[in-house]
Amino acid sequence: MVATWDDFLKIEMRVGRVISVEEFPEAKKPAWKLRVDFGQAIGVKNSSAQVKNYSKEELLGRLVVAVVNFAPKKVAGFESEVLVMGAVEPDGRVVLLKPDSEAKLGDRIA
Repeated sequence: MVATWDDFLKIEMRVGRVISVEEFPEAKKPAWKLRVDFGQAIGVKNSSAQVKNYSKEELLGRLVVAVVNFAPKKVAGFESEVLVMGAVEPDGRVVLLKPDSEAKLGDRIA
Protein backbone atom coordinates (compact mmCIF):
# COMPACT_ATOMS: atom_id res chain seq x y z
CA MET A 1 0.00 0.00 0.00
CA VAL A 2 1.27 3.44 -0.87
CA ALA A 3 0.44 6.31 1.49
CA THR A 4 -0.22 9.75 0.10
CA TRP A 5 0.86 13.09 1.52
CA ASP A 6 -2.76 13.64 2.57
CA ASP A 7 -2.64 10.34 4.50
CA PHE A 8 0.47 11.52 6.35
CA LEU A 9 -1.17 14.85 7.22
CA LYS A 10 -4.01 12.99 8.96
CA ILE A 11 -1.58 11.65 11.58
CA GLU A 12 -0.83 14.28 14.22
CA MET A 13 2.42 13.60 16.06
CA ARG A 14 3.52 15.93 18.84
CA VAL A 15 6.35 16.39 21.34
CA GLY A 16 5.46 15.55 24.93
CA ARG A 17 7.17 15.03 28.29
CA VAL A 18 6.53 11.98 30.49
CA ILE A 19 5.34 13.33 33.85
CA SER A 20 4.17 10.11 35.50
CA VAL A 21 5.08 6.41 35.21
CA GLU A 22 3.03 3.70 36.94
CA GLU A 23 3.11 -0.07 37.01
CA PHE A 24 0.48 -1.77 34.81
CA PRO A 25 0.21 -5.40 36.00
CA GLU A 26 -3.24 -5.82 34.38
CA ALA A 27 -1.83 -5.48 30.85
CA LYS A 28 -1.43 -8.72 28.86
CA LYS A 29 2.01 -7.65 27.63
CA PRO A 30 4.45 -5.86 29.96
CA ALA A 31 3.69 -2.13 29.85
CA TRP A 32 3.80 1.11 31.81
CA LYS A 33 0.95 3.56 32.39
CA LEU A 34 2.34 6.91 31.29
CA ARG A 35 1.00 10.45 31.69
CA VAL A 36 2.43 12.69 29.00
CA ASP A 37 2.26 16.50 29.00
CA PHE A 38 1.89 18.06 25.54
CA GLY A 39 1.61 21.66 26.74
CA GLN A 40 -1.34 24.03 26.72
CA ALA A 41 -2.75 23.21 23.29
CA ILE A 42 -3.30 19.49 24.02
CA GLY A 43 -2.74 19.05 27.75
CA VAL A 44 -1.88 15.85 29.62
CA LYS A 45 -2.80 12.49 28.09
CA ASN A 46 -2.57 8.83 29.14
CA SER A 47 -0.63 6.16 27.27
CA SER A 48 -0.20 2.43 27.76
CA ALA A 49 3.37 1.92 26.54
CA GLN A 50 5.06 -1.45 26.01
CA VAL A 51 8.48 -0.05 26.85
CA LYS A 52 9.39 -2.06 29.94
CA ASN A 53 13.01 -2.10 28.72
CA TYR A 54 13.09 1.45 30.16
CA SER A 55 13.04 1.99 33.92
CA LYS A 56 10.66 4.44 35.60
CA GLU A 57 13.62 6.72 36.18
CA GLU A 58 14.63 6.67 32.51
CA LEU A 59 11.10 7.55 31.41
CA LEU A 60 10.21 10.21 33.96
CA GLY A 61 10.92 13.65 32.50
CA ARG A 62 11.88 12.27 29.08
CA LEU A 63 10.76 14.00 25.88
CA VAL A 64 8.83 11.66 23.57
CA VAL A 65 7.04 11.73 20.23
CA ALA A 66 3.42 10.51 20.22
CA VAL A 67 0.46 10.26 17.88
CA VAL A 68 -2.20 12.37 19.59
CA ASN A 69 -5.21 12.03 17.26
CA PHE A 70 -5.97 8.31 17.33
CA ALA A 71 -9.24 7.33 19.01
CA PRO A 72 -8.66 6.33 22.66
CA LYS A 73 -8.13 2.61 23.20
CA LYS A 74 -9.06 0.61 26.30
CA VAL A 75 -6.17 -1.54 27.50
CA ALA A 76 -7.08 -3.73 30.48
CA GLY A 77 -9.56 -1.10 31.67
CA PHE A 78 -7.11 1.80 31.19
CA GLU A 79 -7.88 4.42 28.53
CA SER A 80 -4.80 4.95 26.38
CA GLU A 81 -5.24 8.29 24.59
CA VAL A 82 -1.94 8.64 22.69
CA LEU A 83 0.55 6.30 21.03
CA VAL A 84 4.14 6.90 22.11
CA MET A 85 6.39 6.23 19.12
CA GLY A 86 9.47 4.05 18.94
CA ALA A 87 11.55 1.83 16.69
CA VAL A 88 10.86 -1.89 17.18
CA GLU A 89 14.00 -4.03 17.35
CA PRO A 90 13.97 -7.64 16.00
CA ASP A 91 13.73 -8.95 19.59
CA GLY A 92 10.59 -6.84 20.19
CA ARG A 93 12.35 -4.23 22.31
CA VAL A 94 11.12 -0.68 21.61
CA VAL A 95 13.61 2.19 21.30
CA LEU A 96 11.70 5.41 21.93
CA LEU A 97 11.97 8.30 19.50
CA LYS A 98 13.42 11.32 21.25
CA PRO A 99 13.38 14.88 19.93
CA ASP A 100 16.25 17.25 20.65
CA SER A 101 15.96 19.14 23.92
CA GLU A 102 15.17 22.35 22.01
CA ALA A 103 11.76 20.97 20.99
CA LYS A 104 8.89 22.49 22.94
CA LEU A 105 5.93 20.63 24.41
CA GLY A 106 3.19 20.35 21.82
CA ASP A 107 5.46 20.99 18.82
CA ARG A 108 4.08 19.17 15.77
CA ILE A 109 6.27 16.56 14.08
CA ALA A 110 6.60 17.03 10.33
